[in-house]
Amino acid sequence: MESSVMTDSSDFVIREKKLDYELPLKESETVELKRSTSELKEAVISIVAMLNKHHEGELYFGVKDDGTVLGQEPGRKTLRDISRAISEGIEPSIHPFIYQVDIRGKKCILVEFAGSNVPYFAYGRAYVRVADEDRRLSIHELESMILCKNRERLRWDTEVCRNATLDDISEEKFIAFLKSAGRPHDGDLQKSMDKLKLLCGGKPTNAAVILFGERPEDFFPNARLRCATFAREDTSLILDMQDHFGDIFYLIAQAEKYVLANIHVGMRLEGLKRVDVPEIDRDALREGIINAFCHRDYFEYDSVNVAVFRNRVEIRNKGRLYGGLSVEMIRSGMFSERRNELIADIFHEAGLIEKWGAGIRRILAAEPQTSFEEVGTQFIVTFRRYEPEETKKANDDNLQDKVGDRVGEKVGDRVGENLNPNQQKILDLILTDPHISARMISEAIGISQRKVETNISILKEKGLLRRIGPAKGGHWEVISGK
Repeated sequence: MESSVMTDSSDFVIREKKLDYELPLKESETVELKRSTSELKEAVISIVAMLNKHHEGELYFGVKDDGTVLGQEPGRKTLRDISRAISEGIEPSIHPFIYQVDIRGKKCILVEFAGSNVPYFAYGRAYVRVADEDRRLSIHELESMILCKNRERLRWDTEVCRNATLDDISEEKFIAFLKSAGRPHDGDLQKSMDKLKLLCGGKPTNAAVILFGERPEDFFPNARLRCATFAREDTSLILDMQDHFGDIFYLIAQAEKYVLANIHVGMRLEGLKRVDVPEIDRDALREGIINAFCHRDYFEYDSVNVAVFRNRVEIRNKGRLYGGLSVEMIRSGMFSERRNELIADIFHEAGLIEKWGAGIRRILAAEPQTSFEEVGTQFIVTFRRYEPEETKKANDDNLQDKVGDRVGEKVGDRVGENLNPNQQKILDLILTDPHISARMISEAIGISQRKVETNISILKEKGLLRRIGPAKGGHWEVISGK
């Protein structure tokens, strides 16, 4: 039998709840233990910290933090004190349940609570749960939490695209989509788009523009794909870098094309027909790319990034997992939450995704060693590459020679003028991408931007490098040998 006491009741009746889990109790990110109601202020802070982190939790009075049961008599005054402390100390208000529980023959008090109206404040301050401790939220963390809360209420893809009109929509792209989706088109662009909820008050939504716009990048700088290939297992040496701009369907195709062009592709015969076999399953790779564009946080300014390393391929997008999901939950294949509902619906119509989100399951079925992780504000999918050992050894043996040849072809004998390793790397990076910035060089080599600029000045003094055009919009040129 299980019953409860609501904290906003004026007639407190002591009710019991039977515990059905193993003891002793342990503190965690969702469980807090207090010796008695003498620690009521600290208890209120713990409740707020757990709400801000997990939106729910349990708090016990009468149990020490090491699990030792002391007992706490649940009298009516005690219940009123708990109720008053929670009511007066926490904003926005919550309505927890209070129970009498029997733990090892001693009466204790259990407070169960839940709420998603974050951020919550205890006595005017916000806290967050870290392991079994309550830490005060920084101003930056608090701002991020409030911003995230507001974004949850307004979906990016359904908002009206500022300054966009139907003239900015490519009818050709939209009709091609309708044909692929098996939908009829009666010649009325506005009517057809309205049926798919791509218009709001007759105006294109963000989803409409980034999916079917003539030039989505004119409205969204993050309608962008950045691709790079690295010679090693880190970013110390870039072999190639490309940026692409356009609608999402175009960017998905370019991402897949880029990876397949920079990994090993074998072949097999099916009868008399040759079939290409990439070292990473093509369908799994495509699924990872589609997910990056479908679920990314478009409020954030950044591109979808595809990086090909010698031992792996990484696909990165802004936006951690949505709707409280964890990596463990998505790997199970049992849970799916969609940040961009409208974009996801269009992808489903186009046959790119399933309605109930089986993408992760398909990736793992084809590439079981695929990893998923959240780093900072990014979500990263990593596919393992299967480079043959003999190829790997040959690459190790010849990598430096190849780098030297690439630079030597351009700067001639003058590379022998006591250039240090960083200067040689800078020249190679500029040969790969003349528009590369000092910041990008800094990230690729692993030195500070100031050191990059110092080395560039030395290269310019040696007559090996010059700047063409202004700082913004110009490019570098490696000067040919004498």
